[in-house]
Amino acid sequence: MAESDKSAEAAVSDVHKKIKAAFEAFDSDCNHTVDVREIGTIIYSLGCFPTQADLHDLIAEVEQDDSAYIHLDRFLPAMTKVLLENRFPPIPEDLLLQAFKVLDNTNKGYLEPEELTKYMTEEGDPFSQEEIDEMLTALADHEKNFIYYKDLISQLTIDPDM
Repeated sequence: MAESDKSAEAAVSDVHKKIKAAFEAFDSDCNHTVDVREIGTIIYSLGCFPTQADLHDLIAEVEQDDSAYIHLDRFLPAMTKVLLENRFPPIPEDLLLQAFKVLDNTNKGYLEPEELTKYMTEEGDPFSQEEIDEMLTALADHEKNFIYYKDLISQLTIDPDM
């Protein structure tokens, strides 16, 4: 076997391990299936950031018979292809910071939960109230209840060399 074939095979093996680990974190019944509503979170945890339309297309590709569950056997090859093609790359840190600064038009260094909720539900691909509540619980400073976006940038981006 040629050296390049071995390295390509090793890369695929590493990708499979990452996908399986992310998938299994949500496979609470240990039956190689997850709720279709978890797929977005699994994909985001793998460093991919598709649009809602792209996410729906990927779900349609891997979902069987509109069952509301996704089986690992269907998800693994589709997600492997996505990762190897780098189809949904993360947003670079500087662009993310720039976006937060646009939202923070008074340059105070943070957003209030009400501001972020307004932007996330009224602009672009709207988030559900449940998604907003989860996000605010995770992102808001628990003492002052502000979202200090500069502190969040490293959590919201992924080092491409990892």
